[in-house]
Amino acid sequence: QVQLVESGGGLVQPGGSLRLSCEASGFSLGHYTIGWFRQAPGKEREGVGWIRGHDGSTYYADSVKGRLTISRDNVNNTVYLQMNNLQPEDTANYFCAAAPGGYSANNYYLTLAPYVYFGQGTQVTVSS
Repeated sequence: QVQLVESGGGLVQPGGSLRLSCEASGFSLGHYTIGWFRQAPGKEREGVGWIRGHDGSTYYADSVKGRLTISRDNVNNTVYLQMNNLQPEDTANYFCAAAPGGYSANNYYLTLAPYVYFGQGTQVTVSS
C-alpha cells in the first residue's frame, strides 16, 4: 500500500526553523520525484520544491530559495524539508507528493499535475 506521511510541523517564532519529514511506504524513493507543497487559507496552493528520484537533484521555487532545503534518506525512505528563517507568510499546511520519474521541465514538478500520491499534510504556524 502506497502511503506518504508527513510530520514535524508546529508553532515556531519568526526567524525560527523546522524540519518536516515525509515518510514513504509502498514504493522506492529512487523511482519517484517527491515534491513539497503548501496551502494557506485564502491563498493558492504553492509548490515549494522537489527532489528527483534517480539522481537526488533538487529544485526550489523562487519564493523560498535560500531558506528551504530538501534532502532524503534512502535507507529510511524519507524525504525532509528543512525550513530556516521562517516568516509569518510561511504559515500553511505543508504536504508532500510523489510523481513517477522526473524528467520533465523543472517548474512542471512545482505543479500538482505529475503527482500521483499525496500525503495528508502537517501544519506549520509562524507566529510570535
